[in-house]
Amino acid sequence: MADSSKKMQIVFASAECAPFVKTGGLGDVAGSLPAALVRAGAEVIVMVPKYATIKDEYKAQMEHFSDFYVSLGWRNEYCGLEKLEHDGVTYMFIDNERYFARDYPYGFFDDGERFAFFSKAITESLQHLPAGFECDILHCNDWQTALAPVFLREFYQGLPLYDRVKTVFSIHNVAFQGQFSDTVMEDILGVAHIPAAATQLRCDACSINYMLGALHYADAITTVSPTYAGEIQTPEFGEGLDGVLRERSYALQGILNGIDVAAFDPATDKRIAANYTVEDRSGKAVCKAKLQEELGLEVRDDRPLMVMVTRLTRQKGMDLVMYALDRILSGGVQVAVLGTGDRDYEDGLRYFQDKYPGTMAARIEFDPALSQRMYAAADMFLMPSKFEPCGLSQIIAMRYGTLPIVRETGGLKDTVQPYNEFTGEGTGFSFTNFNGDEMGDAVFRAARLFWDNREAWNQLVTQAMSQDFSWTRSADKYLDLYFFMHPEIERPAAVKAAMTVEEPVAAKAEPAAPVKEPAAAEGPKAEEKPAADAEVKPAAKPAAKKTTTRKTTAKKATTTKAAASKTSAAKATTAKASTTRKRTTAAVKKATEAEVVPEVKADAAEAKPAAKAPAKTAAKKTTATKTTAAKKASATKSTTKKATTKPATKVEETPAEPKAKAAVEAKPAAKTTTRKRSTKTAKKTTTEAEAPKAEAKAEDKPSVKAEPATKAAEVKTASKATAKTEPAKEAPVSPAAPAEEKAPTKKTSVRKATATRKRH
Repeated sequence: MADSSKKMQIVFASAECAPFVKTGGLGDVAGSLPAALVRAGAEVIVMVPKYATIKDEYKAQMEHFSDFYVSLGWRNEYCGLEKLEHDGVTYMFIDNERYFARDYPYGFFDDGERFAFFSKAITESLQHLPAGFECDILHCNDWQTALAPVFLREFYQGLPLYDRVKTVFSIHNVAFQGQFSDTVMEDILGVAHIPAAATQLRCDACSINYMLGALHYADAITTVSPTYAGEIQTPEFGEGLDGVLRERSYALQGILNGIDVAAFDPATDKRIAANYTVEDRSGKAVCKAKLQEELGLEVRDDRPLMVMVTRLTRQKGMDLVMYALDRILSGGVQVAVLGTGDRDYEDGLRYFQDKYPGTMAARIEFDPALSQRMYAAADMFLMPSKFEPCGLSQIIAMRYGTLPIVRETGGLKDTVQPYNEFTGEGTGFSFTNFNGDEMGDAVFRAARLFWDNREAWNQLVTQAMSQDFSWTRSADKYLDLYFFMHPEIERPAAVKAAMTVEEPVAAKAEPAAPVKEPAAAEGPKAEEKPAADAEVKPAAKPAAKKTTTRKTTAKKATTTKAAASKTSAAKATTAKASTTRKRTTAAVKKATEAEVVPEVKADAAEAKPAAKAPAKTAAKKTTATKTTAAKKASATKSTTKKATTKPATKVEETPAEPKAKAAVEAKPAAKTTTRKRSTKTAKKTTTEAEAPKAEAKAEDKPSVKAEPATKAAEVKTASKATAKTEPAKEAPVSPAAPAEEKAPTKKTSVRKATATRKRH
C-alpha cells in the first residue's frame, strides 16, 4: 500500500552544477532539474565536488556537515560534506583537496582516480545524510558518476539502508565515456576479484569503461531527448555502446531537457539592450541595431542577422559552415559567430570576417554576456550539429524570438518543428543530411521568408516564443520514472493533478492496436493469436450451442489434419470441387443467413473494422458451400452412402492456432466419398466438372481475406449442426439433388473419394 506520509527522496549526483561550476549542458541540467523536482513535491540533495574554482561567495555560505573516510583500492581517502541551501535545494559538496582543489574540473592525468573517488564518496555518504532523509533514488549523470551504481551493488547491497535505493543513470553525451587502463580495476576500484564487475566494466583487452559499468548496473537509464535515445542504439551514434544499449533498451528512455524560463526571459533580462515580450517585440529591433553596431556590422533592419554561439568543433557542424559561408554571406545574410575551438575553424572565421567586412563578425572568445545579447538581437540561430543529444541553444533562441536553423538529429529534431509554408505551422527551419548544400538551402529558405513574407515570419516568431520548454514538464516525466520504481510511495496531489491532463490522451490512444490488425492480416503473425481469440466472441448463438460448436470445431480440425497427411492427390481435384461448389450457393444463402450471419457479423465487427465486408462475404460463402455439400450428401443417400464436400476457400489471415497452417492447406482438397451413384448424379457431376478452368482458378485464389481458420471451422460446424437439428428452416434443395434431407453422420474416406472422382 502506498505511503502517503513519505516524500520521494532523491540524491542527484553530478560533476558540475550551475551556478557553482559549469562547463556545458550538464551544469545547466543539474542547476535546474533538482529545483523543479522540489517544486513538484520531492526532497532533493545535489552532490557536487567542491572545486577550487567555486566562487568564494558560495564557499562562505557552506557549513561543514560531516566527514568520514572512503576506501579506494588500497587507499583511505578523507571525504568532507559541506552543506549549502540555495533556492530551496540542498547541496552537499564532496570535499577532498587532493582531488578537487584544481584550476579546472576535468582534463587531468588522474581523472579516472578522481571520479572513482567521487562515485565511491557518493555511495558512502548515503549513510551520512541529514536526519530523516533516506535515499529512494540515486540519480547519476555521465561517466564521472557512472561507478556509483557499480559500487552500490557490489559493496553495499544487502545493507538495510541501501536496499531501498534505486539507481538512475543519465547519458548527456555518449561520446564521453570515461575509458581508462584496466590496471585501475584493482589499484583504484578494488573490483578485479569480482568476476561480474570485472566483466561488465571491461571494454577491450586492456581497458575499462566507466559508463559501460553504469549501463549494466543501473536500474533505469535515461538520456536527454527521445530521438537521441533511439540514435544511440545504432552503430552510427552509439560510440561502441550501441550493443549494450540495445540489450537494455527496455530500461532506456529519452526525457527532453528544459531551460530556466525565469533566467532566460526577454521581458525581464537585464543583460540585453531592450526588453520585449511576445506581444510587443519592438525591443528586439533595438537589440538588433545595438548588436550590429557593437560587432561592426551594417546597421540595417532589412537584412536578416544569423548568429552562432557554439564550440568550434566538427560535432557542431563547423565543416558545413566553412563550406557554405561564402554562399550565405554573398547572398545578403549577415553572420556573427561567438566561440572557441579548433584552430582551423577559428582561422577560417577570421578569413571570412576580413573578406566580408560589415557582413561577417567573428568573436573567438568565451563571453556569456555577449552570447545573451546575440540570442536577443538575431533573426536566425544556426545549429547544424552532426549529433546533438539535446541542445539548449536552440531552445534559448526560440525563447528570445530567434528562429533556429538546425539539422534534424537528437534533441534538435525533438524541439524544432520545421516551417510548413502551406499551413504556417512550425517554430524554425531544418535540414536532414549532414551536407553543406542542404544547410545553405535551409538558410535561404529562412532568408526568403524574412524578405518576402514578413507577416508569415512574424507569426513563426510568435509560435517559437510561445513554446513551453520549462523544467516543470521535464520534472514530471522524471517523477513518473521515480514513482514507477517506488510504487509504495504515494505521489503528491499536485503532481497527480498535472498528470490527469495527459491520461485521457493516453486512453484515446489505446484503441490504436485493433486498427493495426488489417495490416497484420497480410503478414500472418502467430504472436497476435491471443488478441484475435479474445476479440472474436460469437454473441448471436445460445450458450449451449456455442459449447457444442467449439467441441465439434476441435474435432473437425483434427480430422482435417489427418486427411491432409493421408493424401496429396486430393489437390488435383481442387478445380472440380471449386466448380461444383458454386452451383447451389445462391439457393442456400437464405437458409444459412438466418442462423449464421449474426455470428459472422459479430466476428467481423470485433476482429477488424477496416475489413468488415470482405470478412463477412467470405464467411457467408464458406458456410453456404458447406451447407450445400451437406444437403446434397443427405439427398443422395438412397443411392449413395455419404457425400461431404469441404470448401476450397483459402483462408489468408492471422492463424489463431499452430494447426491453422495444416487446415489452410487441407481446405482446397474437396473430399467426396461415394459407394454408388445414380446415373443422373454421375452425369451431373461430369458435366459440371468440365466447367471453365478460369472459374476454378479464380476460386482457388480468392482476393477476399477470410476469417481465421478456427473461425471458419466454427461457422461451418455451426451450419452442420443446424442441418441436423433444424431441417424445417432449410431452403429447398437444388433441383439436381433428390428431396431426402438427412445430414451425414459418418466420417469420410479420402482414398475412396479420390478413386470415385477418377471413375467419373
